[in-house]
Amino acid sequence: MADASIFEDTFNITSIDNKVYDRVTRLNGTSTDNTVTMNLDINHELFPCAEGDTINLVLANTLRLDGSKDDGGQGWREVGKGESTLADMYDYVCFGKVYRVVDQENEGNDVKVYISFGGLLLVMQGPYRKLTGLKIEHLYLLVKK
Repeated sequence: MADASIFEDTFNITSIDNKVYDRVTRLNGTSTDNTVTMNLDINHELFPCAEGDTINLVLANTLRLDGSKDDGGQGWREVGKGESTLADMYDYVCFGKVYRVVDQENEGNDVKVYISFGGLLLVMQGPYRKLTGLKIEHLYLLVKK
């Protein structure tokens, strides 16, 4: 898993907002070491969360346990069909793309990263040293409680 994982952290959910869309909740959270903040849109019918919950969030460039690249053009459920994958260890999985990385001026060494998972967004802000592996590319979001 070390080869596939680009980012991994545990977040405490500080607030939720489910007023805009029927099946989407925006989770706002802070990493347990208080260095990274995140706003994550999730389908709350598939992965219900509440304020005060703790989630483990992983961003990976492949689901294969050996770290080898996935074949392009197939859905995440088809990756490694018949063998164990990272998706088997998590409750919520999405495929998306990092589409923007912004250095935060007047914020020291902070970086803000924007990732889209088919319209559901993840925005993370934190120190460059923690988010340095995130660049414009496709990746998987894996979440569990």
